[in-house]
Amino acid sequence: MAAVSRRLTLLLALLSLFAAPWGCRVESDDADLGGAAAPPFALEDLAGRTVHLVDLRGKAVVLDFWATWCTPCVFQIPVLNAFHERHGDRVAVLGVAVDAGGREVVEPFAAEHGIAYPILLGDEGLAQRFGASGFPTLFVLTPDGRIDSAHIGVVEEGALEAAVAAALGEGGAL
Repeated sequence: MAAVSRRLTLLLALLSLFAAPWGCRVESDDADLGGAAAPPFALEDLAGRTVHLVDLRGKAVVLDFWATWCTPCVFQIPVLNAFHERHGDRVAVLGVAVDAGGREVVEPFAAEHGIAYPILLGDEGLAQRFGASGFPTLFVLTPDGRIDSAHIGVVEEGALEAAVAAALGEGGAL
């Protein structure tokens, strides 16, 4: 396990050298936001349906701000796919694409990378209202719509599980 962790750290360090000029970050910068209310939104998904954040009350929400041009964002996809497959019945997993090209850019990218969780068409303005300072940035929301934590950079599976468990008040694993 230590060898895997060292390899991941080395990979993230190398990616940060290449990703920094493109405006995305890969280092981890987890934050406890003290229960601030999540900014409301109504965004269209890739199927053309409008998703209102308020309609997700009662579930924890994993909200991942990402972009097709962000290389580290690609590494987040398998983690979120696996989490969505295991916990999608009680935790809403949403990707918010911030690409200026919108659906024309995002839809083929999502298909090519096998994204299984819903993708919403957002923008960098919404990401900034949430407090994202780079991509990917993932927020975990409590069932009552508060931001419980923020994770800048690629989030490992165990950290995501722990963050959602904390947002649900479960202390341990999901």
